Amino acid sequence: METQIIELEKKYWQGMENHDYETVKNLTHFPCIIAGKNGVQSVDEANFKKMFESGDGDKIKVLNFSDVETQLIVENAAIIAYQIELGIVDDKQKAPMKCACTSTWTIENNNWVCVLHTEVELSKQ
Repeated sequence: METQIIELEKKYWQGMENHDYETVKNLTHFPCIIAGKNGVQSVDEANFKKMFESGDGDKIKVLNFSDVETQLIVENAAIIAYQIELGIVDDKQKAPMKCACTSTWTIENNNWVCVLHTEVELSKQ
Protein backbone atom coordinates (compact mmCIF):
# COMPACT_ATOMS: atom_id res chain seq x y z
CA MET A 1 0.00 0.00 0.00
CA GLU A 2 2.81 2.41 0.88
CA THR A 3 4.28 2.13 -2.62
CA GLN A 4 0.84 2.61 -4.18
CA ILE A 5 0.18 5.86 -2.28
CA ILE A 6 3.64 7.20 -3.14
CA GLU A 7 3.07 6.38 -6.82
CA LEU A 8 -0.36 8.06 -6.76
CA GLU A 9 1.14 11.21 -5.23
CA LYS A 10 3.90 11.23 -7.88
CA LYS A 11 1.30 10.68 -10.63
CA TYR A 12 -0.63 13.68 -9.29
CA TRP A 13 2.50 15.87 -9.43
CA GLN A 14 3.32 14.53 -12.92
CA GLY A 15 -0.17 15.65 -13.98
CA MET A 16 0.51 19.09 -12.52
CA GLU A 17 3.91 19.25 -14.25
CA ASN A 18 2.41 18.22 -17.60
CA HIS A 19 -0.60 20.49 -17.08
CA ASP A 20 -2.80 17.39 -17.55
CA TYR A 21 -6.13 18.37 -16.01
CA GLU A 22 -7.83 15.01 -16.67
CA THR A 23 -5.21 13.06 -14.69
CA VAL A 24 -5.31 15.51 -11.78
CA LYS A 25 -9.13 15.63 -11.80
CA ASN A 26 -9.40 11.83 -11.81
CA LEU A 27 -7.14 11.64 -8.75
CA THR A 28 -9.15 14.24 -6.79
CA HIS A 29 -12.27 13.89 -4.66
CA PHE A 30 -14.67 16.85 -4.93
CA PRO A 31 -15.08 18.93 -2.99
CA CYS A 32 -11.45 18.67 -1.89
CA ILE A 33 -9.84 20.60 0.93
CA ILE A 34 -6.65 22.54 0.25
CA ALA A 35 -4.53 24.28 2.89
CA GLY A 36 -1.51 26.44 2.16
CA LYS A 37 -0.14 29.97 2.18
CA ASN A 38 -3.53 31.32 1.06
CA GLY A 39 -5.40 29.66 3.94
CA VAL A 40 -7.87 26.79 3.99
CA GLN A 41 -10.54 26.22 1.39
CA SER A 42 -13.00 23.59 0.26
CA VAL A 43 -12.92 23.49 -3.53
CA ASP A 44 -15.58 22.07 -5.83
CA GLU A 45 -14.72 20.73 -9.28
CA ALA A 46 -15.60 23.93 -11.19
CA ASN A 47 -13.43 26.11 -8.94
CA PHE A 48 -10.66 23.50 -8.95
CA LYS A 49 -10.57 23.65 -12.75
CA LYS A 50 -10.39 27.48 -12.65
CA MET A 51 -7.52 27.31 -10.15
CA PHE A 52 -5.75 24.69 -12.25
CA GLU A 53 -6.10 26.70 -15.46
CA SER A 54 -5.02 29.96 -13.80
CA GLY A 55 -1.65 28.34 -13.05
CA ASP A 56 -0.94 27.93 -16.76
CA GLY A 57 1.62 30.75 -16.77
CA ASP A 58 3.98 29.06 -14.32
CA LYS A 59 5.31 25.72 -15.47
CA ILE A 60 6.54 23.53 -12.65
CA LYS A 61 9.16 20.82 -12.72
CA VAL A 62 9.44 18.31 -9.87
CA LEU A 63 13.13 18.30 -8.96
CA ASN A 64 13.09 16.16 -5.83
CA PHE A 65 10.63 14.09 -3.78
CA SER A 66 12.05 13.06 -0.38
CA ASP A 67 11.51 12.32 3.33
CA VAL A 68 8.35 10.36 2.56
CA GLU A 69 6.19 9.02 5.39
CA THR A 70 2.99 7.08 4.73
CA GLN A 71 0.41 5.47 6.95
CA LEU A 72 -2.63 3.34 6.26
CA ILE A 73 -5.36 4.64 8.58
CA VAL A 74 -8.02 2.06 7.71
CA GLU A 75 -8.18 -0.23 4.69
CA ASN A 76 -9.63 2.55 2.51
CA ALA A 77 -7.80 5.64 3.82
CA ALA A 78 -4.12 6.59 3.87
CA ILE A 79 -1.98 9.64 4.56
CA ILE A 80 1.32 10.71 3.08
CA ALA A 81 3.75 13.46 4.08
CA TYR A 82 6.90 14.43 2.18
CA GLN A 83 9.16 17.20 1.03
CA ILE A 84 9.17 18.29 -2.57
CA GLU A 85 11.42 20.64 -4.50
CA LEU A 86 9.84 22.40 -7.45
CA GLY A 87 11.47 24.36 -10.21
CA ILE A 88 9.32 27.22 -11.50
CA VAL A 89 10.12 28.12 -15.06
CA ASP A 90 8.87 31.39 -16.53
CA ASP A 91 10.34 34.47 -18.21
CA LYS A 92 12.72 35.12 -15.30
CA GLN A 93 13.94 31.69 -14.14
CA LYS A 94 12.89 31.62 -10.47
CA ALA A 95 14.86 29.78 -7.79
CA PRO A 96 13.55 26.31 -6.87
CA MET A 97 10.97 26.15 -4.09
CA LYS A 98 10.99 23.54 -1.31
CA CYS A 99 7.72 22.57 0.33
CA ALA A 100 6.44 20.19 2.96
CA CYS A 101 3.24 18.53 1.78
CA THR A 102 0.63 16.18 3.15
CA SER A 103 -2.23 14.42 1.42
CA THR A 104 -5.08 12.23 2.58
CA TRP A 105 -6.21 9.55 0.14
CA THR A 106 -9.38 7.45 0.26
CA ILE A 107 -10.98 4.86 -1.96
CA GLU A 108 -13.99 6.05 -3.95
CA ASN A 109 -15.61 3.84 -6.61
CA ASN A 110 -12.67 1.39 -6.31
CA ASN A 111 -10.09 4.13 -7.03
CA TRP A 112 -7.81 6.08 -4.71
CA VAL A 113 -8.54 9.83 -4.71
CA CYS A 114 -7.03 12.73 -2.79
CA VAL A 115 -9.48 14.41 -0.40
CA LEU A 116 -7.07 16.78 1.38
CA HIS A 117 -3.77 18.37 0.38
CA THR A 118 -1.64 20.75 2.39
CA GLU A 119 1.44 22.54 1.19
CA VAL A 120 3.74 24.94 2.97
CA GLU A 121 6.86 26.52 1.54
CA LEU A 122 9.88 25.78 3.69
CA SER A 123 11.88 28.72 4.95
CA LYS A 124 15.22 29.33 3.27
CA GLN A 125 18.10 27.88 5.27
